[in-house]
Amino acid sequence: MIVALAGGVGAARFLQGLVRVVEPGDITAIVNTGDDIELHGLYISPDVDIVLYTLAGIVDEQKGWGIKGDTFYCLEMLGRYGLETWFKLGDKDLATHIYRTMLLRAGYTLSQATEAIRKALGVEVRVIPMSDQPVRTIIITDKGPMHFQEYLVKRGARDAVLGVRFEGVEAAEPAPGVLEAIEGAEGIIICPSNPIVSIGTILALRGVREALREVEAPIVAISPIVGGAPVKGPADKLMRGLGIEVSAYGVASLYKDFLDYIIIDEVDRGLRERIEQELSIRVVVANTLMKTLEDKVRLAKLAVGLIRG
Repeated sequence: MIVALAGGVGAARFLQGLVRVVEPGDITAIVNTGDDIELHGLYISPDVDIVLYTLAGIVDEQKGWGIKGDTFYCLEMLGRYGLETWFKLGDKDLATHIYRTMLLRAGYTLSQATEAIRKALGVEVRVIPMSDQPVRTIIITDKGPMHFQEYLVKRGARDAVLGVRFEGVEAAEPAPGVLEAIEGAEGIIICPSNPIVSIGTILALRGVREALREVEAPIVAISPIVGGAPVKGPADKLMRGLGIEVSAYGVASLYKDFLDYIIIDEVDRGLRERIEQELSIRVVVANTLMKTLEDKVRLAKLAVGLIRG
């Protein structure tokens, strides 16, 4: 079993390649839920949905999220009623959130609801939300604390970051199957996701980082920072706000206590010796940009090759 720790768009694109290298039924994706939010009375799990929509072949490839060909008539009508519409929920996308909310109100856990959605969408990869208990990523900014979605989507990540906290993480447990998947893995891949608010949230859960330290299986990370900037998202603003170097080295330093390999982009070749000498992590240099399906498959083959030797 190959286990992937995953955030949203970057992880989903990598998984598109991975399912062409490894049998989908032999992959478990543990997905961040720190970005989850309730809007219009509905429970929304953005990273889980991006992963599921992508693996189901229905994602809007241009945006990297949502469902291709979706319409927004419901959102427009909500706007007429004076409700906020900054979080762009398409009509088909809303059906997922309605179904998930119905299941949760019927007594399902988040992981059980995710499993029901996975099966309905025909996704073969096992997709597990990181926890059944709520963990909310709060960004501390110069304008005050705010939910990650408000910081990123509503305010366009324009506020200065002073800190990050994961509300509820002390009381949360890894969802059923999370620790077991890590402990029984053939290899573990840290997807090219935001190291602070995608992977960092998963690592903050009780027992996860310890399990990664103890597992004998190889652990490979792919840096989402290329040439000192994120491929997508606000990782640079968050890392800088927390005093972490915005580079592949900075990413590696966040995983240094459990990581065996890190794949960095060719433009960051100059960081190889520093990472290997200072952090004792083996570095592989490659083209990490995933512009085509061939790019995704090539990167997945490289990661799996490091695991399997």
